[in-house]
Amino acid sequence: MPSQESRPSIHIPGTTSHTLPARGGREGQLRYLKAGTGAPLVLLHTVRTQAEHFRRLVPLIADHYTVHALDLPGMGYSEIVPGASYDEPAMRAGVERLLTELDLHDVTLAGESMGAVLALTTAADLPERVRRVVAVNAYDFRGGIARSSLLARAVVTGVLAPGAGPLLARVEPKPALRTILQGGLGDRSALREDYVDELLQVGARPGYPTVARAVYQALPSLIAARSRYPEVKAPIHLVYGEKDWSRPSDRQANQHLLPAADFTQIPGAGHFVALERPDVLADLLNAVA
Repeated sequence: MPSQESRPSIHIPGTTSHTLPARGGREGQLRYLKAGTGAPLVLLHTVRTQAEHFRRLVPLIADHYTVHALDLPGMGYSEIVPGASYDEPAMRAGVERLLTELDLHDVTLAGESMGAVLALTTAADLPERVRRVVAVNAYDFRGGIARSSLLARAVVTGVLAPGAGPLLARVEPKPALRTILQGGLGDRSALREDYVDELLQVGARPGYPTVARAVYQALPSLIAARSRYPEVKAPIHLVYGEKDWSRPSDRQANQHLLPAADFTQIPGAGHFVALERPDVLADLLNAVA
């Protein structure tokens, strides 16, 4: 459980908080939220967010699934381990720990952005455990969050810069974070102030700026992970917001790579579909529960 000093300020009704114990080395504790009954469904969040990213989705699917919403390694309230890697293989290893240590089978993996890539690569690694993959706005193209706005491009460029980068990673004004996140929404009103406050609280955890910078540095590994997609044996549903940061050519490239996958484009939605159109995601998930 998170310490009293780092307890989340947002509670999703019906959820309980749990941790997977550290395994030694650089595999720290992993926190996840659990809710509902039924076949297991694992939710994997976006860059710079956490399990509470799915606060509006979980109540809509908990009657159909036993939901596990994971804080990816070093993010949310999962343990920050000095020197740990945050590239795609390391984050995927965290997802696989959840499935194997809880001995989950017949799993639906549903991820958004970075989480979508991890859902697909985890399914490639663990075909005997994964029933279906729902990949929302997969973050597997160049530019990514830098396409959100000029501010986002400037912030990411600054954080990645040698020398000043680590210092800039420690500076995260609320207006800047709000603006960057709103750049991933078709409906900007879907971003709630208490959620921004929760992300800032997490961002103030000791060591978190180092994690954030390492995640941005590792984003090219998400692009490289596209080569694993054809290995997935489970049915795949690719979901994109109409106004996602990906371009039509990026989406068509994944359709070509995965010709048997179902494809849905959500009108008016941006990159953070779980924040602004959780009803659509719930309908897609519940239809195949």
